[in-house]
Amino acid sequence: MTALEVDLPVRLRPRAHADEIVGVAAGLLVVRVTAPPVDERANRALCRVLAKASGIPTSSVTIVRGAHAREKLVRLRGIDRAGLARRLGLELPARG
Repeated sequence: MTALEVDLPVRLRPRAHADEIVGVAAGLLVVRVTAPPVDERANRALCRVLAKASGIPTSSVTIVRGAHAREKLVRLRGIDRAGLARRLGLELPARG
């Protein structure tokens, strides 16, 4: 991992009413998406939400661990922890 990469522990909540970053709970960034957890749709929605919020391309967001689980480790390339925390307006959870 380089200085311009962030590994972020995430709890994904599919089938929500809106795509949104809720906040941090139990050491995980909580993200809700409207997509169902079918055919990777919720994972793709998660990557889009995180990319939009952090100001990086969707292709720079990858799921490193937990592709088929609600708790995931997501890597964002092209932004550092401090920059991501500023963009999200949150204190980020510890590295996964």
